[in-house]
Amino acid sequence: MPLIDAAVLDELEDELAGTGLAKRFARDYAAMWDQRYSRLAAAVHSQDSESALDAAISLKISSAMVGGVRLAKLAELLETLIRLGDSGQGKVLMERVAMDGGLTITELQSTYILGTD
Repeated sequence: MPLIDAAVLDELEDELAGTGLAKRFARDYAAMWDQRYSRLAAAVHSQDSESALDAAISLKISSAMVGGVRLAKLAELLETLIRLGDSGQGKVLMERVAMDGGLTITELQSTYILGTD
């Protein structure tokens, strides 16, 4: 599964009539990654299932909106583990979320955000 699905970003640009809002959304998404990940990791590691679930769903939706398909899928899997109360596997999965999240941000920046307007 790719990190970024460029077709999702193209569709978002089309829906927003090429106003630059799609690129701004992607920039904001990238800028918020550290904060978003820290919130999720803290909730998962402290076994605060309500906060972890909220953070996982937020990550899943925002990642899907920006074309981060692999990270969205990992967040969906994490959401399932949280709902099942499997904090052990959730903590293990956080390593992949951290790694793929960083890779997603790097690819998003290099292939889309820093591209020509």
